[in-house]
Amino acid sequence: MAGDNDEIFGAPPRKAASHEIGQSLDDLSAQEIIERITILQAEITRLEEARRAKQASLSTAAAFFKFDKPR
Repeated sequence: MAGDNDEIFGAPPRKAASHEIGQSLDDLSAQEIIERITILQAEITRLEEARRAKQASLSTAAAFFKFDKPR
């Protein structure tokens, strides 16, 4: 019966992998660990880009208002 529903409605959506810092890795497969690494690398990239944008904004404001260098 469930197979019939999958044919009609498609397979149920796969739950997105998420990761909690410090989470036990014992129950994860090698593929799940690779997926977590990919997710975390993307998040690191996103954070680095946000940091660069904020630093650029602070530098622009400092130059405009002639503040001391941002810390």
